[in-house]
Amino acid sequence: MTAASPPSALTIAGSDSGGAAGLQADLRTFLTCGVHGLVAVTAVTVQNTLGVHDRADLPPHIVAGQIGAVASDMGVGAAKTGMLASAEIIRAVAAACDEHEIGRDHRIPFVVDPVAASMHGHPLFDEDGLAAVRDELLPRATVLTPNLDEVRLLTGTEVRDREQMYAAAVTLQRLGPRYVLVKSGHLVDDPECVDLLFDGSTFIELPGPRFDTPHTHGAGDTMASALTAGLARGMTVPDAARFAKAFVSKAVENSYPMGAKVGPVSAFWRLAPEAD
Repeated sequence: MTAASPPSALTIAGSDSGGAAGLQADLRTFLTCGVHGLVAVTAVTVQNTLGVHDRADLPPHIVAGQIGAVASDMGVGAAKTGMLASAEIIRAVAAACDEHEIGRDHRIPFVVDPVAASMHGHPLFDEDGLAAVRDELLPRATVLTPNLDEVRLLTGTEVRDREQMYAAAVTLQRLGPRYVLVKSGHLVDDPECVDLLFDGSTFIELPGPRFDTPHTHGAGDTMASALTAGLARGMTVPDAARFAKAFVSKAVENSYPMGAKVGPVSAFWRLAPEAD
């Protein structure tokens, strides 16, 4: 008997040689959420826990070609972006998503994780790249999932407390995404980690514990990919956001040290225990 095909989700992202973030985190999350992972690789990075040391970007037509190859044959239940590397790649991704009905005005949900800043808050785009994110991706996003460094780069606004998160969510949602999910992990003085989902009229707070651990590499990617997996499984955006919040909270709780600096969050908690 042939098994039924599982839901599928596409990540359009860069490769992390350290395996903590990027498409590696996305595929790990998709798998443990019961979703088949599809990939369009945008860049190959040379990185470890000490930082990103080098990278090679793929040609834009190769990135777009990967999207078309899997969408036309295998089907995409939901898609997400990670690091898109350049304005040229962003424009190619936007065109490919339009062609294959991926985006807020199409049948396939599109999660835009802007990845405009590194783990240390450094911008990953020049002004042309940031403009392409605003002009090409935000209006196509079903859900936009920025962290607070990315909020600053996209809006020019520094968010220092929960009240300012509300204002930032309004500003970002007016730029085109159907929903904005502002992640609060960088509000380190807040005893809770309360993320905020906004659809233009209703705010939904997503509370969670703030764990005392330095090992949070890949947390943003993991939350966005868990959200994408939920959408691929047919959840509404609010339900998928709650699912993603619960998933990433467990992943941070079970994070582990690896290398000299910041270790990865863990999806191991989703695995069944081994039989004796």
